[in-house]
Amino acid sequence: MNFEFSNHTALVTGASQGIGRAIAKGLAAQGVKVAMAARRKAVLEEVAAEIRKAGGTEPVIIEADLYPGGASETLAQKALDALGHVDILMNSAGGSRPLTDAGTKEQWMEALTLNFLRIRELTHALVPNMQERGWGRIVNLTGTSEPRMLNAAFSAKAAVHVWSKGLSRELAKDGITIHCIQPGRIRSEQIKKRYPTLEAELEFAREEIPMGRFGEPEELANLAIFLASPLASYMTGTVIPVDGGMYRYAF
Repeated sequence: MNFEFSNHTALVTGASQGIGRAIAKGLAAQGVKVAMAARRKAVLEEVAAEIRKAGGTEPVIIEADLYPGGASETLAQKALDALGHVDILMNSAGGSRPLTDAGTKEQWMEALTLNFLRIRELTHALVPNMQERGWGRIVNLTGTSEPRMLNAAFSAKAAVHVWSKGLSRELAKDGITIHCIQPGRIRSEQIKKRYPTLEAELEFAREEIPMGRFGEPEELANLAIFLASPLASYMTGTVIPVDGGMYRYAF
C-alpha cells in the first residue's frame, strides 16, 4: 500500500526491539528518513542493516537513554540536526513497571518519568518545528485500560492518553495530529519474559484473546504508519487498541 509519504522524516524511540523496531523498518520501507533512538547502539546498527538489505531509506542512529534529566530535549536536537526537520514522532520507548504492595516513591517516580514525563517533554520539544512546517504526526505507544494488577506504568500511560487528547485539540489547527495505540499481547522481549514458553503464551491466548494468538509487531506497526501518513489527515485524538479483540468494552 502506498501511504503517500513524500520527503518525510521521523524520529522513532525504542527502535531497537519489538514494536519500535517494526515501525522504524516499516517507515523506512515507505521512503521515510528515520532517526532511530534507543540505548543499545549495536542493536540499532543491526536494524539499520536490515533496512538497507530490504531496500529502505538509509536511517540515522541515535544512541539515547531517555531517563536522565534533559535527555528528551537533547534527543530532539540531535534528531533535528540529523534530519533537518522532524515530521513524525513515534513515542515507543517505555516499559512495564509491576509493583508489590503500594510500591515506593522512587519506583513510582521512575515509572512516571520514563512512561509519561519524557514522552511529554520530547513531544513539546519537537512541536514548534512541526508548527513551523504546518504538518506533523505524533503517535504514542501506550498500554491497557484494563489493569489486572498494580503497575506504575499503567498510571503513566493513562496520563499519556489524557494529555494526548487535550494536546490534539490544541494542535489540530496547525496540521498536527496525535494518537495513542494500546498494544495487547504483541511479541517482544518484554512479552517473552512474561510468557517464556509457547505453552504459557497459548494458555493466555485461549483464555483471553478472541483471535487465540499473540500479535506480531508488524501488525501494530501497520496502524502506526497509517496514522502517521497523509492518508489519516482527518483523524486525531484517538486511543486505539491492537489486541486481537482482548479489550472487553464497547467504549
